[in-house]
Amino acid sequence: MHAWLTDLQQLLAHGDAVVLVTVARAEGSAPRDAGTKMIVTRDSARHTIGGGHLEWKAIEGARQVLRDGMRTPNMRRLERFALGPSLGQCCGGAVVLAFERLDIGDLGWVTSLAKRVAAGQSVVRSVSFGPAADAVMLSDPEPGVESADCLLWDGAGFDDSSALLTETIAPRDFPVVLFGAGHVGAALVRVLATLPCHVRWVDERDAQFPPPETLGAPNVVIDANDAPDEAVDKAAPNTYFIVMTHNHARDLDLAERILRRGDFAFFGMIGSHTKRKQFEHRLAARGFDPALVARMKCPLGVDGIVDKSPEIIAISAAAQLLQAVEANAARAAQTTA
Repeated sequence: MHAWLTDLQQLLAHGDAVVLVTVARAEGSAPRDAGTKMIVTRDSARHTIGGGHLEWKAIEGARQVLRDGMRTPNMRRLERFALGPSLGQCCGGAVVLAFERLDIGDLGWVTSLAKRVAAGQSVVRSVSFGPAADAVMLSDPEPGVESADCLLWDGAGFDDSSALLTETIAPRDFPVVLFGAGHVGAALVRVLATLPCHVRWVDERDAQFPPPETLGAPNVVIDANDAPDEAVDKAAPNTYFIVMTHNHARDLDLAERILRRGDFAFFGMIGSHTKRKQFEHRLAARGFDPALVARMKCPLGVDGIVDKSPEIIAISAAAQLLQAVEANAARAAQTTA
């Protein structure tokens, strides 16, 4: 789920008043895209809309909204920032920021939004910036529209008080099944713990896993399974598979099972070019189409990184995984366009 949404829910449940800052519109070159969010409290700021002078001004403005909101609890406002002329940032574009003061009275719609996104649903959130401060509205997107989007409808301009922000908040988490709890697997889990994904970490060696309470990764589920190939069968379509076990025979069996499914979003395997050639011959002997085997990314990781330390392999593998996520999202957007 979106990290900002989890944090927002926790802060409101605790009774804190916050300001939700949203990049409502990005014009030209800007640090972050429309829909990006930051949460500002009286003494902290969580997440980022791009850093630099813009973010400093956004935090300053949000804290003013918090102060003014003591008299007007549901205060909302819009402000446009020219990044080059007024802020001295090299981006050169402009952004419109939406400021929304939220408190425990908003916990209902925030909780509903969190539940729906966690269940894999896309949700449209509509916020008016008129003087009446209408309630935030949640609705279903139009049929066939599932991807994230953010639009600001400002009529004749902000001053006419008819501005409306509508954004489609879509689930971002992508499913990963990681086989292997060795040094590289453990290093990769630490990277994946920071990404918008949910991970099933599989190995038959229970002792290889760290204690769950020390893992510090709520998006990771440990699966100590004597039959790790079952995790392939149970995975959802469009899963991202990564294989890095301690056993080449196990790797080959997993490769066969993953390739036989054919509906994976990504399949990467740790190993050398020699290992890949051996596996290509063995999979061909088992009747696999070379075009299908070509989808297996082995050696794993982005080109140009040759260091074999676990931490560097993990970062390289995560970068290749994110390349696949971006490419798949672009293809999906073209299909629905």
